[in-house]
Amino acid sequence: MSVTDRKAKIGILGASGYTGAELVRLLIAHPHVRIALLTADRRAGKPMAEVFPQFAPYPLPVLTALDAVDWATLKLDLAFCALPHGTTQKVIEDLLARQPALKIVDLSADFRLTDPAAYARWYGHEHFAPELQQKAVYGLTEIYRNVIATAQLVANPGCYTSCAELALIPLLQAKAIDPGEIVIDAKSGVTGAGRGAREDMQFAEVSEGFHAYGVGHHRHMAELDQEFSLAAGRPVTATFTPHLVPMNRGILSTIYVRGLNASPPDLHAILLKSYANEPFVHVLPFGALPATRHVRGSNMTFIGVAADRVAGRAIIGSVLDNLTKGASGQAVQNMNVMLGYSETTGLEQVALFP
Repeated sequence: MSVTDRKAKIGILGASGYTGAELVRLLIAHPHVRIALLTADRRAGKPMAEVFPQFAPYPLPVLTALDAVDWATLKLDLAFCALPHGTTQKVIEDLLARQPALKIVDLSADFRLTDPAAYARWYGHEHFAPELQQKAVYGLTEIYRNVIATAQLVANPGCYTSCAELALIPLLQAKAIDPGEIVIDAKSGVTGAGRGAREDMQFAEVSEGFHAYGVGHHRHMAELDQEFSLAAGRPVTATFTPHLVPMNRGILSTIYVRGLNASPPDLHAILLKSYANEPFVHVLPFGALPATRHVRGSNMTFIGVAADRVAGRAIIGSVLDNLTKGASGQAVQNMNVMLGYSETTGLEQVALFP
């Protein structure tokens, strides 16, 4: 019996974090899968409802320590890895040694970069599973769904990068913008920093404030360089600055570009055509720009294009929910493609507003 004829057995490694909880939220209602494993080393032995009370009505596996899992008996069809970068490489290498046919969607940054030298430069150490790094497929579904469909290991993109890449890749592919003049001014809610206790993430530290971070050296820059260069067919180095905004969810990227023999309405037309049949990318009417509240809790990306007052320049706005389309929603979208389900299954929630 194939995985499409029965409910697939799914594991979530790192279920006690925000992206792990978002995966559970989405998969509980998915008609074709069953959550068979939830791991969380620090919360091992506890019910999921004790860590996230919203799951109290639902029968879910008890949280298990990763090294206590009986992989031979469990025999998962697909595992989501929502573990910290740096540690995930060895975990996945060991996991595939135990279950060679297992499909994996990795939500960490460990397999997003195809160049081992770039990984070492941006993450400060050599990659611990270089053979797997070369086999991993970048999981921006709208761009790479054909190779994702046959992949065993999919590297889910970063939240900031998904937001900017969806807005810019079609324009770079069409050679409609100057690759040397891309400025991405991005803002994210605090869940993008994870659930771990940190002094700089306390309420008094982030409330009523707004600040830039990772200025000039944020690790997502390597991912943007990689994907923009592939799309443009030449090296691209974009200017990217992330900011922390005191809200729970959401990313807004305000992007400044210069057209190459293409006016702002031309750029809008390219995006409109590129995403005309995409269920999770919506291009607004020309001149309208999106807001994070319009996508909260959904798997949608909204994109808008407006003319700058400087001739030849355009301003592009792109928004998504960093926990859904920016992480767990896109991971489920990739799972659907990998397991042969309709891509929208379990992901059709309308944004929660107000």
